[in-house]
Amino acid sequence: MLTPDKRHYGQFCGLAAALDIIGERWTLLIVRELIIAPARFHEIQAHLPGIGPNLLTDRLKALGARGILEAEPVPGDARGKRYRLTPIGEQLREPLLYLSRWGMRFLTEDDAKTGMTSSSWGFFALQAMIQGRPVPDVHESYEFRIDEDVFHIAVTEGAATAHRGPADQPAIVVRTSAETFVRIGAELISPFDAVVTGGLSLEGDPAAILRCTQLMGLSAPAPSSVS
Repeated sequence: MLTPDKRHYGQFCGLAAALDIIGERWTLLIVRELIIAPARFHEIQAHLPGIGPNLLTDRLKALGARGILEAEPVPGDARGKRYRLTPIGEQLREPLLYLSRWGMRFLTEDDAKTGMTSSSWGFFALQAMIQGRPVPDVHESYEFRIDEDVFHIAVTEGAATAHRGPADQPAIVVRTSAETFVRIGAELISPFDAVVTGGLSLEGDPAAILRCTQLMGLSAPAPSSVS
């Protein structure tokens, strides 16, 4: 029988086997970064304040050994490499999006004031917020400008998908900061209050704004607040 240690629970159970691989500190946050996009070592480290380079190296090696991520060349940089999820690693996307949405309810104002945030995490939060939600029967897109990042939701044929970059002829355009966006997702502030206080601007068709906020599981702002 396997003796339990810091890497093995010694249980014949699928959840225990999963935690043997991804249950250590920082591991799932590394996976989060690679769900957002393939990244180089320094890009991952920049979004994980508190992790040392040696520990990050160890975690990347462990995930690589399990076939969850792989290194690939960086175009235009013969010596560079970046990390990306393998098909097995990509299977973590859906459960982590649900886990992220579940965790939003525990975020507090203190977290918002003292915790680091990133516009790229807004893209991750957006995916979490629309995961598994009812999709409106329309063909349109919603563009989000979160600090320096731009991404959008495309709604078509009963499916909603999130993409990096601007939308082609978006039905609405949302502008806000990463902090405000996550605070809205965590229900620390409503979209209406964010508009009133100047932290959020909305442009476009009011009916599309309503559809978008419902897709994201949010209450819609009052029509009079729409640009």
